[in-house]
Amino acid sequence: MENNSVFAMALDQLNSAAKLLKLDANTLRVLSHPERSLTVAVPVVMDDGRIEVFEGHRVQHSSARGPCKGGIRFHQDVTLDEVKALAMWMTWKCAVVNIPYGGAKGGVCVDPTKMSKREVRHLTRRFTVAIMPIIGSHSDIPAPDVNTSSETMGYIMDTVSMIKGSTVLDIVTGKAIDLGGSLGRREATGRGVMFNTLELLKRLNKSPKECTVAVQGFGNVGSVSADLLQKEGCKIIAVSDVSGGYYNPDGLPIKDMINYCAQSNNHILEGFNASGVSKISNAELFELDVDVLVPAALEKQIHGKNADKIKAFAIVEGANGPTTPEAEKILTDKGKYVVPDILANSGGVVVSYFEWVQSIQSFFWTEDEVNDNLKRVIVNAFASVWDMAQKEKHDMRNAATMIAVLRVARAIEARGIWP
Repeated sequence: MENNSVFAMALDQLNSAAKLLKLDANTLRVLSHPERSLTVAVPVVMDDGRIEVFEGHRVQHSSARGPCKGGIRFHQDVTLDEVKALAMWMTWKCAVVNIPYGGAKGGVCVDPTKMSKREVRHLTRRFTVAIMPIIGSHSDIPAPDVNTSSETMGYIMDTVSMIKGSTVLDIVTGKAIDLGGSLGRREATGRGVMFNTLELLKRLNKSPKECTVAVQGFGNVGSVSADLLQKEGCKIIAVSDVSGGYYNPDGLPIKDMINYCAQSNNHILEGFNASGVSKISNAELFELDVDVLVPAALEKQIHGKNADKIKAFAIVEGANGPTTPEAEKILTDKGKYVVPDILANSGGVVVSYFEWVQSIQSFFWTEDEVNDNLKRVIVNAFASVWDMAQKEKHDMRNAATMIAVLRVARAIEARGIWP
């Protein structure tokens, strides 16, 4: 039986890597606990005058290697358990690509699609004030995540700036360009998924032009991944979002679908029509005979009941925690490659780091400089993970987690336990 706790899943992955590393038991105990968890009540005056109170969380897993870093999500299924797991994964994500951050995550249990723009703005500002005691430009830097965006980050930056009495550009990343955001940040996570996919195909001697791809999730990560992989020659034959799946064996018009979402209600694909495109379910998308599957939605989408039906030889995790440990064992036993989330979708935090550096220096890079530096970091990180997996005969998740855990463990041991 699979455990419903996402944090238990994250601990399972940590313990697996720690066992292979023969990690010191004391260091493992430290890594198994987040440094700080803050749960807050977020009252919002709704448009009709009533007051709704939402529960929010901010969790900092580790600051051993630098300031904590991680997104804020607005979703009706947010729990403290989930946020703790996501914060831990952020620690590994920053470490595996070797940027000087630790992991954090935040979220509010709310369905923002049922709120007006004004209500969402007030929710964001009140949540920001509630977590202000623990966030800061050199302690914990939030970013966008599920159902949040550059606009949300603008509200957070403005809220902190108003209270501090001066403009604080480096309090968040993922901001609009006009507010000190970085060129290339919006596409960074999807671009990282693309780079990871191409690096895997290269090592398997497969050409992108011979590759078919299905993408689950058509938000920022899924849509950018699909668009960039298509530009590299891959045939995207299926995508899905909350409105269901869309399939064309001859390839989907990804650019048209992105444009449609930009104009549609709630920015989803519902109602999209094009020649040769048929509707399928999310479950059917997973079972398609494709080469590469990119789960880019939410956690635990690939589990013990559907893993055996996946035909793709490669799963590149655009989302955080989309594959349960039980499902991963099924996939790896069948000889499939899983590029884990902490590597596959790390492009976002890499460019967040670039944005933070630019904000601190007030010196901004060109988009080509951002993308070239992102490619360098991802290609190097992928090579380290691949080489470790091949040398030690581990799957890619264990290899990536081992590299990350070892880097954080060394930092903890070098600093010692205070006081």
